[in-house]
This record gives sequence, structure tokens and C-alpha cells, in this order.
Amino acid sequence: MSRIHQAFENHKAFIAFITVGDPDLATTEKVVHAAVEGGADLIELGIPFSDPTAEGPVIMEADNRALAGGTTTDDVFALTKKLRETIDIPMVYMTYANVVFSYGTEKFMQKAADAGIDGLILPDVPYEEKEDFDPLATKYGLDLVSMIAPTSENRIAMIAKEAKGFVYMVSSLGVTGTRASITTDIGAMTKLVKANTDIPCAVGFGISTPEQAKKMAALSDGAIVGSAIIKLLAEYGRDAAGPVKEYVKSMADAAHSA
Repeated sequence: MSRIHQAFENHKAFIAFITVGDPDLATTEKVVHAAVEGGADLIELGIPFSDPTAEGPVIMEADNRALAGGTTTDDVFALTKKLRETIDIPMVYMTYANVVFSYGTEKFMQKAADAGIDGLILPDVPYEEKEDFDPLATKYGLDLVSMIAPTSENRIAMIAKEAKGFVYMVSSLGVTGTRASITTDIGAMTKLVKANTDIPCAVGFGISTPEQAKKMAALSDGAIVGSAIIKLLAEYGRDAAGPVKEYVKSMADAAHSA
């Protein structure tokens, strides 16, 4: 069983997203540990990129802060390796095709695997173009995680059939960011995914309160939260570990109880 599947084994999963290098690498290290201590079941590490098209202003600003601080892809690999010494829950990278291409796709996959990463999410790579990445990800034992959006409709079954790791279900149209309410019929999307695959599916984009986390986890296998955590980093900077741990605990407890 892959490490990613273990995250969903005993209860609904809570997945925390953290941009690496925001505001600096030392803070990222502390915040990742804080999220794990708070009960996160899987960590998404964002590799900063200058043009993150799927992100709203909150994560975009985090990318800018990380890049302004000089964070490189090699820094991300080094930090991941260090985190992996003491963290045994799954970790995946979230970044963009350009980051992987410009680094060298095979070299990137090899370094990611060496660092102890379990999978990769590339929001700007549609299902039809995944062949540019999937064979090399597989070669190095990484799951290329598929995203399914409310607009995927008749493609949902097709994407789910070939999905690996977990299915990332996008709750709302548009970019990442907190939402007052989520109106997409997540239950119907989950049903379609489940009819075509036995791998877990988790919901992301727009979740910020324990109530939303519990509701989305109840309709799927887990909840993914990014912008709400990044807002705490923007607010507390190098002192964000404490507030992040507290927030993640409230969200993880809610998801786990679903």
C-alpha cells in the first residue's frame, strides 16, 4: 500500500498545503512539523512559481514572498529530505509544469523521489497532457495526482479510471481561496469517481472552517486546505507555527469526525 493510501486508511483525511520558503525555509520546517502535530494526515508542499495560474491572491503572494527570499527548487528538495527524517506521513509536491520542465522532468522526478516525496500535483497539466509526466513519475515511484473540476463532467469517469494516489476534487470554479459557501454537488462528483476507481478522493479549494471541512470530508474521503493556512503565515510570519498547529488541529478534528 502506498503511503498516500495510508493517510485515508483509518478515518477521513485532513490535507494541509504549505508554500515552501514563505517567509523562509526555517519557518516552513517549523510550520510543517506544527501541521503534523496538529493532526494533518498528508502535507502538500507548494514549490513556488512566478505564475501560479490556479492560485488566488493569498497563495500567489506566498509564492512571491518565497521567491523574493531566494527559494529554489533545490532548496525545496533539501528541505523535504530533512523533513522526511522525522515525518512519516505522506508528502506531495504541488507545482506547475514549467517548474518541472525547466528543471528537467526526469531529474525532477528522481530528486523528488530521493527526497522522500510520494506524489505530485500539477494543476496546469490536463489529463490529455499527463503523458509528458506520468511515465517518469511512475518510474520513480511517484503518484501523479489527478484533479477533477465541476466542469470535468463526462471526463470525470475517464480521469478517475487512471488516477493514482488520490483524486483531487476541485470544489469550485476559479482559483484557490476561501469561500463563504461551497455550492458544487460534491456528493455527485464523489459518486462518479467511486464508480470508476477505488482510490480515495479529497476536496480542495475554498475550505476554511471546521464546519466546511467536516461537510466536505463527509461527502468524500478528505478535505484539503491551503489559503486559510497561508493567511496565518502572512499574518504571523516567522511566529506562525503555534497558530498553524492550533488551526490545523481544529480542522483535522472536524475532518476526522466526519
